[in-house]
Amino acid sequence: MHFYHERIPERIVHARGVGAHGIFKSTKDMSEYTKACLFSGHNKQTPLFSRISTVAGFRGYTDTPRDVRGFAIKFYTEDGNYDIAGNNVPVFIIQDAIKFPDFVHAVKPEPDTEVPQAQSANDTFWDFVTRNQESAHMVMWQMSDRAIPLSLRMIDGFAVHTFRWINKNGKATFVRYQWNPQLGVHSRVWDETLKVSGNDPDSQRKDLYEAIDEGNYPVWDFCVQLLPEEKEHDFPFDILDPTKVWPEEYIPKIKIGEMIFNRNVDNYFAETEQVAFNPGNVIPGIDFSNDPLL
Repeated sequence: MHFYHERIPERIVHARGVGAHGIFKSTKDMSEYTKACLFSGHNKQTPLFSRISTVAGFRGYTDTPRDVRGFAIKFYTEDGNYDIAGNNVPVFIIQDAIKFPDFVHAVKPEPDTEVPQAQSANDTFWDFVTRNQESAHMVMWQMSDRAIPLSLRMIDGFAVHTFRWINKNGKATFVRYQWNPQLGVHSRVWDETLKVSGNDPDSQRKDLYEAIDEGNYPVWDFCVQLLPEEKEHDFPFDILDPTKVWPEEYIPKIKIGEMIFNRNVDNYFAETEQVAFNPGNVIPGIDFSNDPLL
C-alpha cells in the first residue's frame, strides 16, 4: 500500500511543474487600501511557496512546448494561507467557467490517436477558439514569444482575476496583481526551442534549481493596479472581464514588494506535487469581485 501511494494521479492541467520556496518582502505599506497582513508595513517578510508549470502537457513531457505557464503562489501569513493561482500571461481564454472543461478537452490530444501532445495544434483546439471569440486575446499571447520563454526566471506572473482589497474601515478597492522578473522577460526563437527540447526535456526545471542552488536567487517585482469601486463603469469594457487587461496608461501599476525564490525543495513529491492552490484561500483584507470566471 505504501509503494502504491508513492504516486498520485497527475493534474488534468498543469501536470508538469517545478516548485521553490521563498519570501515576499513588502516595500510599500498598503494598509490604506487593505488590512491584509502581508501588505501592511515596510520590509515585512512573509514565507511563500511557488509552483511554475506548463498547462497542456502530461507530467512526463518536455519543459519547452509553446504553452502558457502557470505561476501559482502560496503566502504563509500569520492570518492563514493566501493563494494566488496565476499565469505568465495577463488574460484568460474564456469568460465563463462552465466552458473550462470544454477548453481543456480541446487542447488535449485527440481521443483516437492521442496526439498531438501539449501543442494545441489540432483541429479541436481551433474549432474551440473560432467558436468562442473571447479566446482571441489569449491566443495572441500564446502565439507570441511569451509562450516560449528562455527561462522560468524570466517570465511575468499575473493573477488574471480582479480581486477586492478591504481596508480596516471596510472600504473596498478593486485590485489586479502582476509580478515582473528583475532579470527581464526573455524568450527563445522557435528553432532553438526545438533543439533545446530534444537535447534536454528538463532544461527549465534544471535552470531554476541550479540558479537557486548557486545562490543566484531570482527576484520578481510584485505590483498591483488599483481602481476605486466607484470607477468600475468608467471604461468602455468590463473591468471584471478576465479576457481583458487594465491599460497601464490609465490604471498604473504600483510596485509594493519583491518575491525572492531562495530555497529548493527537499522532496519533489511531498512539496511540489502535493501543494494545493485555491483562489478561494483568502485572508482578512482580501475579497472577491464579480469576475465571472473567478
